[in-house]
Amino acid sequence: MQDNIVIQAPAVATQRSTREWQQADSKHFLHPFTDFGSLNKKGSRIITKAEGIYIWDSEGHKILDAMSGLWCVNVGYGQQSLIDAATRQMKELPFYNAFFQTATPPSIELAELLAQVSPPGFEHVFFTGSGSEGNDTIVRMVRRYWDILGQPERHVIISRKNGYHGSTMAGASLGGMSYMHAQGGLPIPGIVHIDQPYWYENGRDMSRADFGKVAAGWLEAKILEVGPEKVAAFIGEPVQGAGGVIVPPETYWPEIQRICDQYGILLVSDEVICGFGRTGHWFGSQTMGSKPDLMTFAKGVTSGYIPLGGVMVGDRVAKVLIEQGGDFNHGFTYSGHPVAAAVAVANIKLIQQLRLVEHVRDNVGPYLAEQFESLRDHPLVGDVDHCGMMAGLLLVKDKAKGTPFPSELEVGMVCRGHCFGNGLIMRAVGDRMIIAPPLVMSRAQIDELMALVRKCLDLTLADANRQGWL
Repeated sequence: MQDNIVIQAPAVATQRSTREWQQADSKHFLHPFTDFGSLNKKGSRIITKAEGIYIWDSEGHKILDAMSGLWCVNVGYGQQSLIDAATRQMKELPFYNAFFQTATPPSIELAELLAQVSPPGFEHVFFTGSGSEGNDTIVRMVRRYWDILGQPERHVIISRKNGYHGSTMAGASLGGMSYMHAQGGLPIPGIVHIDQPYWYENGRDMSRADFGKVAAGWLEAKILEVGPEKVAAFIGEPVQGAGGVIVPPETYWPEIQRICDQYGILLVSDEVICGFGRTGHWFGSQTMGSKPDLMTFAKGVTSGYIPLGGVMVGDRVAKVLIEQGGDFNHGFTYSGHPVAAAVAVANIKLIQQLRLVEHVRDNVGPYLAEQFESLRDHPLVGDVDHCGMMAGLLLVKDKAKGTPFPSELEVGMVCRGHCFGNGLIMRAVGDRMIIAPPLVMSRAQIDELMALVRKCLDLTLADANRQGWL
């Protein structure tokens, strides 16, 4: 056989109509978190290109992407330095694994860089291909840590209802989404949940500060219920993302930290959404004032340009694993993938060059918060939450009484439909409308975003009045 056979790609990509793409999609592609039959009848939205904070569909409609793809395109679309990094690495070394006592320069460089931008005490990283894999790794690593210390009975991990930690067996078990647990016999053994720190739902009869301490106290109650000698760790997102941008009171995380310290359990911060500048610090735990032992990351580490995830391992855990642990029998083919690592290095350096963390903390984050607060005057808006470049609002039937709409009306989906129809991606989580736009956004673009949000709220209000829902 001839050596070094190279087959050239076609010069021009196949062009299809929207309907042709939809038909092929319906025939072959099973989408995540989707009612397959319903989507096949409707047809997918086909996205064909992107630039900056905007995407375009196959019909040529320009859409402001206020969800950064899926919480991940922090530096915006079309950044040439990331494209060049992937191209160079693919030419030089497109893949090699990290098994068999082997490493590649990009994975080592990324590990160094991650240690530099992480909070003090994080000098080691375990690479995965996604946040879900990262949280599976958390389960294995936490339980291995206690095994090594001669306390195998400490295997229970406490998480939160309505928290999201991925959709693998362990990740979905850690998460507190009941609709996910209803499929597949979840959660797996050794994972229990406490209520979420959602003031509007659970604490409006007290101040936010008082509620934060009460909500944190649910962790201590669960530890005592399970038995402190059996609890291995507590895991939580600094700000709950897929749960609806649930921002805890300022008193919550410091009290969580105190409880974890008191009982000696590990604290895990799921930074898959909150990491890499989204909250105005490199990691959300820094914004919230906690000092975790482990941090899961993904999404913003490459700004979604290529899949990559991992776990930042704090000194407390790393010391035990390295000095006493022997083999850690866990890993993935793509742990430390050289192309993904090269893109992540370029992405982090771009975040540093553009000073995006400072941009969010000092400029656009406060401005977005100010603008979202102004939505409290809208007749449908019962409450708003915001942190850095994340924000959410709650649609209610009666804002004076806090009365929700009947769930069967799916008012959030009505609003989402108006958003898509008017050039805006804004996600609906029940009747909570949420955004997490790219960090590169300007104040003028936030104004553009807010004008679209108000327009879509007004259209939803008109629908509600017309249908007699109010």
